[in-house]
Amino acid sequence: MRVDKYLWSVRYFKSRSIATAACKKGQVKIDDVAVKPSREVYPTDVIGVRKNQIDYKVEVLDLPPNRVGAKLVSIYCKDITPKENLEKLDLLKYSKDYYRKKGTGRPTKKDRRDIDDFHNIDEDDREEL
Repeated sequence: MRVDKYLWSVRYFKSRSIATAACKKGQVKIDDVAVKPSREVYPTDVIGVRKNQIDYKVEVLDLPPNRVGAKLVSIYCKDITPKENLEKLDLLKYSKDYYRKKGTGRPTKKDRRDIDDFHNIDEDDREEL
């Protein structure tokens, strides 16, 4: 099975074209060697995937016949990502929360809705007076 199809079928990528693009960019490696999307995958291969600034490591256990459900992924692959990389993911989540300070820059969609709700309440109160 092709490496791009395998990564799509075990749900590491949403679509096969995204998996193919990641392979072409050099974000997918087998045994620390960048691979083309057409590279064949065999059981016992270790695939390294760089996705969202995290380096994932996956060991191929078996080849699925086609895309599998999320509950069945563990039959076909084993996640051997080091814990340090997963801790990095937590740090990225926290850093994104504080990226934009409240009141700076353009309002987000949520800010805009809050402002509109505030203005609508004021108009309703004026009509009652």
